[in-house]
This record gives sequence, structure tokens and C-alpha cells, in this order.
Amino acid sequence: MPRDGTVKKSASGGAPKPLTEEALLRMPDADYMNAAQLAFFKDRLLRMKQELLDNAGLTSEHLRENDMVPDPADRATIEEEHALELRTRDRERKLMKKIDESLMRIEDGSYGWCEETGDPIGLPRLLARPTATLSIEAQQRRELKQKMYGD
Repeated sequence: MPRDGTVKKSASGGAPKPLTEEALLRMPDADYMNAAQLAFFKDRLLRMKQELLDNAGLTSEHLRENDMVPDPADRATIEEEHALELRTRDRERKLMKKIDESLMRIEDGSYGWCEETGDPIGLPRLLARPTATLSIEAQQRRELKQKMYGD
């Protein structure tokens, strides 16, 4: 991959080859958060966002189905399933906000850098959690403080 972060075109001269996780991890540390890496994470975040939007649509359809069941136990089961689905969607709504914030950080150039220390978050951590804003060390310190002092 060129030093300027551009993605090489395929041998056939067509569209650029998408960057794989393996190729991303093999890049030298000096190439951290270059244009190709940012494009990789932007694509991943956009796909995550679309998946969440698709799931939200299915939930809306599912919750609109009014299954009138005479048996109280069955009705309670259906209500519990709906409550679980709503809690899941709430978590996904919060994740959607984090995805949007991550996309904004890609645009402003701060994506991939720890909010507390300014150090690189690291590619393996970002692959596991593309919305991460803290390095592992900073996250561990934050969790230790929360454990010791509460929220």
C-alpha cells in the first residue's frame, strides 16, 4: 500500500481492492489511521449502522402485530418478549449514537486516538469495537475508578 494511504487499484484496473482485516493489521505503525484505514472503519461503521436500522424496522413491524391470545400465560410471554425486544432496541439506539459519533471523529481526524491520553487506541481494539474512544489502558483505569468510587 502506498505511504499516502491510498488504496491500490486491482490488477484489472477496476475498482480498488477493499482492505481486509489481515492487511490492515500488517500495516506498519507509521501508517496508523491513514486514509485507507479510515475508509475501512468508515465502511464498517456504516454497515453496522445499516444493520441496526434494518433491525429497528423489523422490531417496529413485530411490535405492531397485535396477537390477541386468550390465555394469560401466553399473553404474559408475548409481553415479556416485547419488553426484551424494546430493551435490545434501546441498547442498539445507544450504539447508533456511538456509531454517529465515531463517523464524526473520522471526519474531524480524531478517530482512532484515545480521548483521555491522545495515544493510539490500536487496530486490534478498533476491529473488536469500532466505536471505542479510549485505549485499553485508559478504559481499564476508568473501569477501576468506577468500581472503586461508583459512577
